[in-house]
Amino acid sequence: MPSEPQDRSALSGELERFLTSYPEARSFTMIYTDLCGVQRGKILRREELAATYAHGRPFPESVTVLDVTGEDVPETGLVFDHGDPDKPARPIPGSLLPSPWAGPEAAQFQVTIEDADGSPFFTDPRAILERVIARFAELKLTPVVAVEMEFYLLDIEAAARHQAKAPHPQNGHAAPNHLQANLLSDLEDFQPFFAELYQVCELQGLPARTLLSEYAPGQMELVLQHRSDALLACDEALRLKRAIKGVAAKHGLCACFMAKPYADYSGSGMHLHASLETGDGKNLFASEDRLGNEALRHAIGGLKATMGEAMAIWAPGGNSYRRFRRASYAPMAASWGADNRTVSLRIPGGPAASRHVEHRVAGADANPYLVAAAVLAGIHKGLSEKLDPGAPVEGNGYEQKHEALPSNWFAALSALRSSGFLRDYFGADSLEVFAAIKEGEADRFFAEPTALDFQYYLRTV
Repeated sequence: MPSEPQDRSALSGELERFLTSYPEARSFTMIYTDLCGVQRGKILRREELAATYAHGRPFPESVTVLDVTGEDVPETGLVFDHGDPDKPARPIPGSLLPSPWAGPEAAQFQVTIEDADGSPFFTDPRAILERVIARFAELKLTPVVAVEMEFYLLDIEAAARHQAKAPHPQNGHAAPNHLQANLLSDLEDFQPFFAELYQVCELQGLPARTLLSEYAPGQMELVLQHRSDALLACDEALRLKRAIKGVAAKHGLCACFMAKPYADYSGSGMHLHASLETGDGKNLFASEDRLGNEALRHAIGGLKATMGEAMAIWAPGGNSYRRFRRASYAPMAASWGADNRTVSLRIPGGPAASRHVEHRVAGADANPYLVAAAVLAGIHKGLSEKLDPGAPVEGNGYEQKHEALPSNWFAALSALRSSGFLRDYFGADSLEVFAAIKEGEADRFFAEPTALDFQYYLRTV
């Protein structure tokens, strides 16, 4: 890795090139992604950037451990215990980019949080992923990752009332109210939105590829190309999420990444594709066998063995667990198979050189850094311990018996807290903080009566 002075010099050069290329840019959004996957930060003016890129920007320690609603979590020990000191936020190389949906004056950059001594701060989810990636250097392997996120386009006025409703198409047709999959007219209905989104992706260097409509009205997916830099793949997934939301709002739409906005329609998943690259640039999992080679099967063995412990990573909120229903394309058990969408670990078809595993458990509401960290940790454990995945699923995985995943938030958090595997790979302190945030959030979520409570119980009990 380059030395710190070289890193600072490279960042300074990146800033100088950007300011020269975009002389009209005046408003710069500094973006930090917290443990909940929420993007937080500040908006800086042009004249503040030189100091920020040279020395970092002060960021309150407590802001790194807010829950998804933005509420303090004193149980983390990082709110008042140390007086809530500032931590330096450092720009991530390559992340200074225009934000064209917000106008020619707008730009953005992503940051990581450091401790006072310059080391990564233990609550930074990007640092957790970096810690896991480092384990593969010992094996002389490089993780290759692609992040796929499904999302819904919603009527923006209904969304403001906390309601999910399909939006009216931009070409004047009626709002969709049917179940379809890969229907081209669903994409054509919102062609102006997608055309601008692809333009934004080009300006931001995002490797946006295939666009498809999913199995519900207004549900979409835009695929990102895989990367042999897992940190970059997750950085880009979060940039894409921000771009989708920004361009959608500009077009009078709401882009929703909730796991389950509709009771009767499919939930939105985050599928993570992973393989490993050897020192000579070859795919360790390459195989003519549709069930993969020995290395891939060991990796799947590790993923199966650790899947339940990481359920609170895959499904981090109260809404997350509404997604897991039979015959919903959301897996409910630790299972694997070749080219089978009823399992949690799918080996897609394709050329032998492209063989990899698709992890299908996480929701679109999950944090990409933590999802990638947990997936790669499971793969590393499987390879290191040569774990056997057992028999693959043939046919309908929903109709076969497999080890069930935790089915509710409290069970998942209990499994997370007792996981020696996650403490080892994530770091005990990091895991404790994440658990404390989510336990407090779960307690408040279930303490609040909902409209359904009154429908079920107001007069009947």
